[in-house]
Amino acid sequence: MHVTKEQIAGMGKFERANFINSLSGMKSANLIGTKSEHGVTNLALVSSVFHVGANPPLVGMLMRPHTVVRDTLQNIKDSGVYTINHVNEAMVEQAHQCSARYDSDKSEFEATGLEEQYFNDFAAPFVAQSNIKFAVEVREIQVLQLNQTELVIGEIVGVLSNKDYCLEDGYVDIQAAGSIAVSSLDSYHRTERIDRYSYAKPDEPLRSIWKTQS
Repeated sequence: MHVTKEQIAGMGKFERANFINSLSGMKSANLIGTKSEHGVTNLALVSSVFHVGANPPLVGMLMRPHTVVRDTLQNIKDSGVYTINHVNEAMVEQAHQCSARYDSDKSEFEATGLEEQYFNDFAAPFVAQSNIKFAVEVREIQVLQLNQTELVIGEIVGVLSNKDYCLEDGYVDIQAAGSIAVSSLDSYHRTERIDRYSYAKPDEPLRSIWKTQS
């Protein structure tokens, strides 16, 4: 099978979206929690969250072009804060439903039955059903000139999780927390660890560090 640039361009809108989204493989499934200037809470399912740096603790995500109403992106710009909530298997259907285009005055929490949670006076809502979630403050937003996608970079200012998911070396065990992965636009997957390995050095053999911890 060889698919050319011209063949990709000739695909239908949804076929092309499924095809290209699938090629990048497994991604994290997250619900982004925000609140509008009018007090309406919002949840958006986002699979483009990624690590930017550890000191300061920065996380990025890509948002689709702001050419139509994007409640989540607008709320982030207006308030400067948002939450990132891992999706787990128990809430996956509700999370997927959050990708529906509800009116701006309709809360996805209310529409899906997910529960709002607040902590330490942080203005944006967390998802109570999520097992790993963190509070984020906006640090930079860039518009990518290639396709007008907006890159949002935020600083993690608080994390909520069960202490059992955090190991002594700082590793967060997302498998124990039940966090799931997503591929393409609509396919959700459980995770299964193969191993954790020692820091790679040119002249030293790798060793398993997971087996010594478990």
